[in-house]
Amino acid sequence: MRHAGGSPGPAAVGGLLALLAAVLFGLSTPLVQLCGRGLGPFVTAGLLYAGAAVAGAALRRSAEREARLARADAPRLLLVAFFGAVVGPVALAWGLQRASGAGASLMLTLEALFTALLARLLYRETMEPRVVLAMLLLLGGGALLALDQASAGSGQLAGLLAVLLATAAWGADNTASRPLADRDPGQVVLAKAALGACATLSIALAVGEPLPSGSAALGLLAIGATGYGLSLRFYLLAQRTFGAARTGSVFACAPFMGAAGALALGDRHGGWLMAAAGLLMAVGIFLHLVERHAHEHEHEAMAHEHAHRHDDGHHDHVHDPMPAGPHSHPHVHEPRRHAHPHAPDLHHQHRH
Repeated sequence: MRHAGGSPGPAAVGGLLALLAAVLFGLSTPLVQLCGRGLGPFVTAGLLYAGAAVAGAALRRSAEREARLARADAPRLLLVAFFGAVVGPVALAWGLQRASGAGASLMLTLEALFTALLARLLYRETMEPRVVLAMLLLLGGGALLALDQASAGSGQLAGLLAVLLATAAWGADNTASRPLADRDPGQVVLAKAALGACATLSIALAVGEPLPSGSAALGLLAIGATGYGLSLRFYLLAQRTFGAARTGSVFACAPFMGAAGALALGDRHGGWLMAAAGLLMAVGIFLHLVERHAHEHEHEAMAHEHAHRHDDGHHDHVHDPMPAGPHSHPHVHEPRRHAHPHAPDLHHQHRH
């Protein structure tokens, strides 16, 4: 759907950003298995997030266009880094040493379940019938893919359980990072990735994990920059307009992307069940992209800082001179009541 003037609505914009994040992250999984073969999980995770930190530094924007991280954000950043940049990648790297790339990719589907449940529990995000159906279709696709792998006899239980732990950690990371969605995504990526890289590489040195070859190190750094750094930037921007549960649900197509990448790299496990799963996932994503949630709602008075424009119907304060395009500064929202299509973003966290 589109707003007045032909601009895309929040569901379309948020869905596209979440889809881009899913593609980059999904394809990273079989590539991590390829480049990380024979390496320890802490070295692998550390190099991935060192690459993500480089991407975060390159993607930082000017202070006038994005809200800076504040000292009060430090506890949440530590929490996000622990779950998302330490537990998640270490568990995934360990699991990828023991399970097939396709099987591990498919297990990542369950990240959407953990994200949606935590978003509902902590933020009371709405779960309308269309969203629930989309979730069921995505999870059903993941179940068919897992069944396909089981029937082919691929994947070991210990490796898949480790990947399951990674999905739970990333679900917690996704939900905990929601309040950081109004901050500069490049700065958030840099801080999270730097904390995770320092922690995992320090542990790798402490336990004596072997050092990688130059080509393996460069490969993991590149995968981290795109599949973790750039992907996380898109993910945070999607949360800003789309909400944690919906972003997590669209992001659930990442396992299918990873399974397709694994097949392209020579993992020959899959058949008609995988095709059926892909169809279910495609329908689930389509339901998210065409979602339309509109009703009369009330905005309470609010003071905060984030990147914003003055043509979105929610920022009508006055500047002299009036800036063009996105900019950031502390501002106040006066109470108002109106009706328009919206998603559970920064300005629409009301109860239903």
